[in-house]
Amino acid sequence: MELSFGTDGVRGRIGTELDAASVRGLGLAAAGLLGSDKVFVGHDSRESGPDLLDALADGFVAGGVEVVSLGMVPTPAVACVASLDSVAAAMVSASHNPWWDNGVKLFASGGHKLGDSTQAAIQEVWHQRPRLDPTGGYAGTEVVDGRWEDSVVCSVSPGALFGMSLVVDCANGATSQSAGAVLSRLGAQVTVIHDSPNGRNINDGCGSTRPEGLQDAVVSLGADAGLAFDGDGDRVVAVASDGSLLNGDHLLAICAVDRFNRGLLTGSTVVVTVMANLGLRRGLADHGITVHETDVGDRNILEALESGGWSLGGEQSGHLVFPELATTGDGLLTGVQVLDATMRAGRAIGDIAAELASRTPQVLRSIPVSRSGTAVVAGVAELIDEEAVRLGPAGRVLVRPSGTEPVVRVMVEAVDTETAETVAERLCEAVRRADGVAETGAAEGS
Repeated sequence: MELSFGTDGVRGRIGTELDAASVRGLGLAAAGLLGSDKVFVGHDSRESGPDLLDALADGFVAGGVEVVSLGMVPTPAVACVASLDSVAAAMVSASHNPWWDNGVKLFASGGHKLGDSTQAAIQEVWHQRPRLDPTGGYAGTEVVDGRWEDSVVCSVSPGALFGMSLVVDCANGATSQSAGAVLSRLGAQVTVIHDSPNGRNINDGCGSTRPEGLQDAVVSLGADAGLAFDGDGDRVVAVASDGSLLNGDHLLAICAVDRFNRGLLTGSTVVVTVMANLGLRRGLADHGITVHETDVGDRNILEALESGGWSLGGEQSGHLVFPELATTGDGLLTGVQVLDATMRAGRAIGDIAAELASRTPQVLRSIPVSRSGTAVVAGVAELIDEEAVRLGPAGRVLVRPSGTEPVVRVMVEAVDTETAETVAERLCEAVRRADGVAETGAAEGS
C-alpha cells in the first residue's frame, strides 16, 4: 500500500488503502523524526482504531520511542498533553470521514503539527519499506490523563456558562465521554446526544457534518444553543436557539470581535482560509479587523498564525485555533470560547452571529474524480477565470482538489443563491468532463 500525506495526515479506506502493516511502518519511519523519545497516542471511536493504534505503537517502539496510550480521546487531547510534557503525539483518526476510513495524524515534540519537510522525510523513509515482526513490541496499557479537560475548563472563568442550556452532539465519536462533563463543570445545563459509539456509527447522520438532529433537539428542548463536534473533536459548529446553523465563519466572527473589543486580538488580524465567506470578511472589516488569507486546513492556519504572531484563526468547517491556549484545532475549546463570548455580550448567539457575519449566498459541491484532482482543476482553469470575471467583486469562485478525499471541491458565492447555483453547476459539469466522469449530481462538502 502506498502512503502519502494529505492536508491532515495520512488517511484512507481500511483494508484497501490503509492497514496495520502500513501504519506499523509509518510509526517506525516517524520515530526518529518527531524530535522526541516519547509519544502520546490516542484513537477515536472507529472499530479499526485500537488495532491501528497498536500497530502504530509497534512501529514507534521498534524505532526506540516510548509510547503512552490515552485510549479513546479527541485529537486535541493528545496534542495538549504532548504540549504540556514537551513530547510528541499521534492520533489514529479519519476525522469527519465515515467509519470505514481511518488515518494517522502526527504531532512533533510540543504537540505541533508537522511541517511539509518533516512529512516528506517520513514519507521517504516509509517508502524504503521497513519490515517489522507483525506481532510487534508494544505491550502498553491505557492511562487516564485529565489535563486536556482541565485546560479547557481553565480557559475561562469558573462558572462562565452558568445558567446556559445546551444540547451537545458528539457524533458518536471521541468527545462522547468528555464534552458534556466539561460543559457541566462550567455551569451549563447540558443534554448530550449521539454519544453512544459502537465502532461504526461515528459521523453517521450526526455531528458537525450532519447537524440536523442537533438543530431539531435545540428547538424541541428550548435550549439556548447547541454544539456539534466531528468524530475526533477537532472541529465544531453551533446551533442557535431557533435552530439555525452557525458554521466556523460565524464562530470566528464572534470570537474575533470579542477579543478585539477586549484588546486581545494581536495585530487586529484574523487568519482565515480561502473558503471564508465574503460576509465574514466584510463583517470583520466593519469592525476594523484585518483578514489574512491562507489555504484550506488548520495546519496552514497554524503556520500563518506563528509566522505573523497573531492570536486567532479559523476556517468555515469549524476548525478554530487559539495559539495561546492550544497547539491545534480544538472543537470543545472553541465551543467554550464562543459561548463565553456570548455570555459576556449578554445576547443570544444567533443574534450576534447574524450581526457580525451576514452570509453572502454560497454554494458548495463535491465532485468525485478518478484521476488527479490537481490535473482536473488545471483542465478547467480557463472557465474558472471566466466565471470569476462574470461575477465581479460581488462574488467569488474557488475550485480545488480535496486534501483528504478523491473529490474536487467547487465553491461559488454570488449576489443570490440562484446565480451561485447556476455558476456552480456549470463548473461541476466542466469538472466531470475534465475527469471523464459521466455521472451527474454531487454531495455538498467542505
